[in-house]
Amino acid sequence: MNYHALPKIDLHCHLDGSVRPKTMIELANLQDVTIPSQDINEISALMTAPETCQNLEEYLMCFDLPLSVMQTEAGIERISFELFEDAAKENVKYFEVRFGPQLHQQQGLSLDQIIGSAVKGMQRAQVQYGIKGNYILSILRTMDKSNIHDVIDVGAAYLNKGVVAFDLAGAELAGFCNEFIPYVDHAIEKGYRITIHAGEQGIGQNVFDAVTLLNAERIGHGIDIKGHQKAYDVVKMRSVALESCPSSNIQTKAVDTLSQHPIKEFYKDGVLITINTDNRTVSNTTMVNEIRKVMEEFHLTREDYFAIYKVSVAQSFASDQVKQELLKFIE
Repeated sequence: MNYHALPKIDLHCHLDGSVRPKTMIELANLQDVTIPSQDINEISALMTAPETCQNLEEYLMCFDLPLSVMQTEAGIERISFELFEDAAKENVKYFEVRFGPQLHQQQGLSLDQIIGSAVKGMQRAQVQYGIKGNYILSILRTMDKSNIHDVIDVGAAYLNKGVVAFDLAGAELAGFCNEFIPYVDHAIEKGYRITIHAGEQGIGQNVFDAVTLLNAERIGHGIDIKGHQKAYDVVKMRSVALESCPSSNIQTKAVDTLSQHPIKEFYKDGVLITINTDNRTVSNTTMVNEIRKVMEEFHLTREDYFAIYKVSVAQSFASDQVKQELLKFIE
């Protein structure tokens, strides 16, 4: 099967986890940022997580280096453009990218400059390559909460102009949802769609809470509903889609091997699943790679693939017009 030729949709990908190593070096030199090496192989190794990490926290350490060159408008815009360019060249037709504006304030950029730069880079790629896309604003659960409302309010000016949704990401602690209810409620009032990272690290209850307390329409990862019946049932009953990221889940030890990933089991039981990259550089992957691995490991057919593609279209935060365009790619 020609996996490259298949039309693709990626609904779960992090901007700072998908920086080209070559760009990392070039931006560091342009910005006078000190980095450990000028050797692209050494920099690539520092930006890529081991095939199996000790835990999610070790995986997240790979983001520190790219974030050091994402503190200027030009840096953010370039990285945004290049990510959408890379996706377009893999026949990704629609792409939702998430990032945490709070992480880009180290050199004094305003939230408007940060969000605007990411959107500008995406829009440039859309014009050049015809790819469609949107940004999701992520709040890091372990960061200071004092400016979360500011992120939501500033981002609201970009709603349906390049920004569509609100997300909670980062290290997953049990019961995190309760403390974020006021912020998610505020985002919903402003018009954001909601997707929440949950159930990535053995805590199925977090998925149940994300859906029932935070009104999550999609769940980032969510594989731990397998061991939590209430979470499994509410995800199915409310047609909440899971943004599955197979390679990443193996690296963070959410599952030990791809064969143990519950993605096919969910799919066959009618749970809404999508296939995504999570972090292209940190996980050393592409959409072509993720689709190939899943289809070959679980012996999925072309018909299975397009059934999953349809779920990705329906559960995306794209406009109705874009969704209609995406359905035309189904063979």
